[in-house]
Amino acid sequence: MSSTTDKKAAKPAAKKADPAPKTASKDAKPTSKEAKAKAAKKSVVKGTHSTSRRKIKTKPRFYRPKTLILPKAPKYPRKSIPTTQRMDQYRTIISPLNTESAMKKIEGHNTLVFIVDIKANKRHIKDAVKKLYDVSAVKVNTLIRPDGKKKAYVKLSPEHDALDVANKIGFI
Repeated sequence: MSSTTDKKAAKPAAKKADPAPKTASKDAKPTSKEAKAKAAKKSVVKGTHSTSRRKIKTKPRFYRPKTLILPKAPKYPRKSIPTTQRMDQYRTIISPLNTESAMKKIEGHNTLVFIVDIKANKRHIKDAVKKLYDVSAVKVNTLIRPDGKKKAYVKLSPEHDALDVANKIGFI
């Protein structure tokens, strides 16, 4: 009999009246503003990078990803003075050559002959002749002599005479 009395005792008591009536905002469905606010809160809590798909690797080698490289902003200059140009016209042309064969070139082929710096190239020589003697060169041929010096044959344009330039330089 005890089992029947337990069942009767387990019955819930009569419903009590609510102490305070519920407000309309809690009972009613949330408005669109409230729904947007809750969605925004949820996305802020969740974060933007919380769910991401892993890229499927198809190659066995790992390549380091490119990251942000900021431009250098030094606090002080690393050199006290800027470097000067290594090959100016005064260093390029060392001296004019006035041997017998060079004189034949001046008279017959409208060509000046110079001893030049070993590191000078044809463009350096052409620019140096233009700056120093105000003549335009058509062609520059170079060779390195057996004594280790570089010789340059500078063919002048037809409007400039090599003999006049040689007189102006002062080696004739």
